[in-house]
Amino acid sequence: MRRYARALVAFALAAGTVAGTAGWVSGDAQQALTGPPPGSAQWRADRTPGGGLPDPERATPGEVARFFAGLSAAEQRRLVARHPSVVGNLDGAPLELRYRANALALAAEDDPRYRSLAAPGRRILAFDPRGRGQVAEVFGDLRTAHRVSVVVPGSDNDAGTFDRKVADHGAPVGMARTLQAEAGPGTAVVAWVGYTTPVGVGIDAATGRLAQAGADRLTRFTEGLTADGLPEPAVFCHSYGSVVCGLAAHRLAVTDLVVLGSPGMRADDVAGLRTDARVWAAKDPTDWIDNVPNVRFAGLGHGTDPTDPAFGARRVPADEARGHAGYFAPGTDSLRTFVAIARGTDAPGGAGAEADARVPADVSAPTDVPASADGQTPERVRASAEGPASERARASEDVWAPEGVRVSEGVRVSAGGRVREGAVR
Repeated sequence: MRRYARALVAFALAAGTVAGTAGWVSGDAQQALTGPPPGSAQWRADRTPGGGLPDPERATPGEVARFFAGLSAAEQRRLVARHPSVVGNLDGAPLELRYRANALALAAEDDPRYRSLAAPGRRILAFDPRGRGQVAEVFGDLRTAHRVSVVVPGSDNDAGTFDRKVADHGAPVGMARTLQAEAGPGTAVVAWVGYTTPVGVGIDAATGRLAQAGADRLTRFTEGLTADGLPEPAVFCHSYGSVVCGLAAHRLAVTDLVVLGSPGMRADDVAGLRTDARVWAAKDPTDWIDNVPNVRFAGLGHGTDPTDPAFGARRVPADEARGHAGYFAPGTDSLRTFVAIARGTDAPGGAGAEADARVPADVSAPTDVPASADGQTPERVRASAEGPASERARASEDVWAPEGVRVSEGVRVSAGGRVREGAVR
């Protein structure tokens, strides 16, 4: 009976939070885009060359990669010209063909929302104009990169908003571009808006329905990268994107799973993700997401806060980030750690490194949290000075930091990975 009462309280908190942060009506229910790429019917009907083409819905990325490997360059070019919408979205196809196919598809697209995506020099790895549109863009040289990262964003992102003018580091393009620029040569980063995201903070954002469909698409996308001979990526998952990554985790062949500003991953702890990847979590003291109850009941809510020590993730320092969209801001401790992960130069928890770096966080939460630049927040969220955010900000926390990464002014992590308590400003 007591457990039932707690569940009802949790449900009330979850529903109350959504209603109190602009309500169900602020987010239109979305229909997840699933299935094969546009133009698949014509592709299936094409019997050249030889014994037909791999089914774009049923063939695995590995099978697709082997099919293209058996074609001549001329045969590959013919397929790109005849079926650009399929080749451009076909996981496992060589990325050079996908770039060319999507350039052709975008050149033929007359929707003004997508005009900027057709600009010369852009490396568009996926483009689907149906519905609100989906897109993936590469920053850096993906073919020669030794380390690859994928950025999975949250609500209010689609192909039509992909190039919107917000903070340079706040939208998917800005996150990916900033990360790759800081990580430098030998790295490539993909901004992946390859699933139907929630709009606003309505029922879609509070449930896992769209995230489950997104998890299927993310799994196939990452399988396509490795089938094309690229390194296993690190995946950076922001906000609702972390729900997608949590549901996909047990199927993702990735080196690192990094969540930031997460409402929960639909798992009680790292073990519940069933992944061999290292799991990292970041949340800054001013992020409005801290006011969302970490509960799951009757399909609502996404569960445990990944930055809770009980969850078991490696804590990314984020005291210098601000707001829900500030984790990739240049000069922040969170971006420095992300860069080290993207480079593969970090070594926490490895040989000779202690299990954590303990850093006190002395930043108090503000009493007013402004809306983030990425459009995922209500207009304003009130944060009590005595609420959970400020309590966590005043408490000492376990914060993981790669060797050599400055986690605060004038302080660097030693080779052992530990920052002494009190050593931070």
